[in-house]
Amino acid sequence: MFLTISTTGDPERPATDLGFLLHKHPDKAQVFSTSYGTAHVLYPEASAERCTAALLLEVDAVALVRRGKGKGRGGAPDAALAQYVNDRPYAASSLLAVALSAVFSSAMKGQCAARPDLPARALPLRIEVPALPARGGADLVHLLFEPLGWTVGVEAVALDAQFPEWGASRYVRLVLESDRLTLAEALRHLYVLLPVLDDAKHYWVSSDEVDKLLRAGEGWLPDHPEQKLITSRYLSRRWSLTREAMERLELVRLAETDDTEVEDIDNAVDEETDTEDRPVPLAVQRRDAILAALHARGAARVLDLGCGQGQLVQALLKDVRFTEIVGVDVSMRALTIAARRLKLDRMGERQAARVQLLQGSLAYTDKRLKGYDAAVLSEVVEHVDLPRLPALEYAVFGSARPRTVLVTTPNVEYNVRWETLPAGHSRHGDHRFEWTREEFRSWARAVAERHGYEVEFAPVGPDDPEVGPPTQMATFSLNTATPDAKEEKAA
Repeated sequence: MFLTISTTGDPERPATDLGFLLHKHPDKAQVFSTSYGTAHVLYPEASAERCTAALLLEVDAVALVRRGKGKGRGGAPDAALAQYVNDRPYAASSLLAVALSAVFSSAMKGQCAARPDLPARALPLRIEVPALPARGGADLVHLLFEPLGWTVGVEAVALDAQFPEWGASRYVRLVLESDRLTLAEALRHLYVLLPVLDDAKHYWVSSDEVDKLLRAGEGWLPDHPEQKLITSRYLSRRWSLTREAMERLELVRLAETDDTEVEDIDNAVDEETDTEDRPVPLAVQRRDAILAALHARGAARVLDLGCGQGQLVQALLKDVRFTEIVGVDVSMRALTIAARRLKLDRMGERQAARVQLLQGSLAYTDKRLKGYDAAVLSEVVEHVDLPRLPALEYAVFGSARPRTVLVTTPNVEYNVRWETLPAGHSRHGDHRFEWTREEFRSWARAVAERHGYEVEFAPVGPDDPEVGPPTQMATFSLNTATPDAKEEKAA
């Protein structure tokens, strides 16, 4: 599976600038591993006048069939033609599109730290794909690429060169040329349209594919005359996903027409309920209380310990007063969901520099967590087995030692106010325990005394006069009179 990208230049604007844009040096041949094989990037030619970058994808046909397991392209009829004998290693498809995204991710986003002026520059580009499945023929290739500013050359590949009477195959040799597009635009066009022409994908298409399509289609898909066909094929003709994508694309088009933001248009409310008072969810009240406590203590660099799926990290990112935010969780699945929630893959450079997600266990000390203004343990301690709680205590208060630690946990006394909660049951199946107000305060005061902190308590949610609030919060402040605190302050 092969693709080349070429450009021309002169001594003032050398063609080898292509290497900066692709983040791949022209003097090196580089190798990258993918789920289905190996990708190679090399430069057949590299001079000031002309530069060509080639992407060669060696597909492991055996891995493709084994990983397919009946879903997506790996289990489709073409791949089952003879199990391990098919066109996947040779014809450009969604496999090549995924490789483009993985190997040239920065170029596709229009990022170039070394030469920030380059990504916005239109280049004289020539892209060649020797073997491309085209379900719809050469006419469809023209319909897809020409509205985007490409001069399209399509040459049908004969079914068998020795028997021309057999006619053309469904494959074409594609040549695209333009001097009006940036490299990022060109790569996004290919990322979407290669699998569209193949009309198949090698993996199961889920709801996150809508986000991928809109991200890659930004700036060109909302106004493309073949928008409906592109959307349907890219989403493997899944009707529900296609409808969702079309509705979102229409919002984008309307926003561009009105020169406004999508959020300003997509703001319909239910008139019958708009004026009703609705209770604020406890999770929202908890985050608001945490943010207020962090502001009160002037925290700028914050740890979210046991960050889960990133809801608090997302809230912290919206406030510019928090300059560095680190989410830590033992679950890679939770961190993956958090990264998707935060849209880390398309976050701006400045915003991305403020946040990072780390895998780690709070039962062990971790030198990466030292030196922060504050740490938050929001609804975390109750998920820890009681015998392991001292290890968490030491890892946070004894080793990391942030200036402020916020701990929230359920108040078991309030459980009687939950009508749907059976008597004697915890609020969550994974809770190892739930403390009364006195139990929580006794634990917190003992921790503060052992590690040189002072502690205050505050209710979160409605404070019932009989059973207290649904959530209880302790705010630990490092006692600056302790020797450890003095040393940290001096450092």
